[in-house]
Order: sequence, then structure tokens, then C-alpha cells
Amino acid sequence: MRTTTPPSSSSLRRRRIALVAATIALGILLLMIAPHTGPRSGQRSVQILNPVASSVGTNATLSLPHRKLLQRAAEVEPNRIWGDKCSKSDIVINQGPTPPLPSGIPTYTVEIMNVCISGCDIAGIHLSCGWFSSARLINPRIFKRLRFNDCLVNDGKPLVNGNTISFQYANTFHYPLSVSSVVCR
Repeated sequence: MRTTTPPSSSSLRRRRIALVAATIALGILLLMIAPHTGPRSGQRSVQILNPVASSVGTNATLSLPHRKLLQRAAEVEPNRIWGDKCSKSDIVINQGPTPPLPSGIPTYTVEIMNVCISGCDIAGIHLSCGWFSSARLINPRIFKRLRFNDCLVNDGKPLVNGNTISFQYANTFHYPLSVSSVVCR
């Protein structure tokens, strides 16, 4: 009859250390792979045929020669009272990622459009913008933060019907922008 001796405490200790080391190595491996396997926070996964691939550092990005993918703003029907010329919903904001700065900071393009169906020009466009800031300089006549959650578009001047103002900013995350007030002209 064969008897087995229980493993010594040093043998058990070595097995536990090996198991913990393997678990930590697997966790680190998963953390290294995770950023490269799916869409990042705030981005959509898009399948593109024949993309032009470029890479900056270790971040691989896909870009098309003359196209930028912008996130569509929520389509909201104007809630007009009889005789109103325009409303906040006549300003549409689209925002989407663009290639990062050479330093690796993500950049975003913002388009602000006047889509007023009655042909009105809209001035005094204020946006809710949180603590908006940018590592890339933005012309303050186009867009500037006045105070927390209050940004002014086009220096308060009218945005002509059908026109668009656009700018790019750079930050580690995108700022949700929404219209807070407008003045109809």
C-alpha cells in the first residue's frame, strides 16, 4: 500500500505565489489588450471599407481622406407658439472625434448650424458647456467660455440662416454641448 505525504507548507506557499503571479500577469495582459479591442468611451464602432490607416505612437486610428464622422445631435421638433420666429431647436450641434494632436491629446470637431425653417438669423447663441477647455487655441470670436456652463458662439453676433460655424478643440474627453438660449432676429 502506497501512502502519500501531504505537501509541505513551503511547497503550498510556492504554489500560492505562482498562482497569484499568474493571476496578476493575466490581469496586466488583459489591461494592455482592452484599449485596443473595442470602441472607447463616447465612440461608436464603425465598419469602414478601404480605410487609410495611420498610427500615432501606440494609438492606431482610422481616417478617411476627406471625411469626418460627426455624431448627430438628437433631432428635436421645434415647439413653437403661434408667431414665434425661431427657437433653441433651430440650432443643431454636431460633434465628433478627429485625429489627435502630435502630443496624443484627442481632438474633436464641433459644427454649430442654423437650420431655422422660417429663414431667421439667430444671435446670442449660448451653450451649456460645463468647464469647457481646450489644449488647442480656439478663436474667441467663434467660441468662448464665459463662465461655468455658459459658452458664447460667434461673439453673440447673428448666425445667418443656413450657415455653419465650426471649430476644433483638444481635450482628453469630449464635452457635451447643448443650446441654452438664443435671440431671434
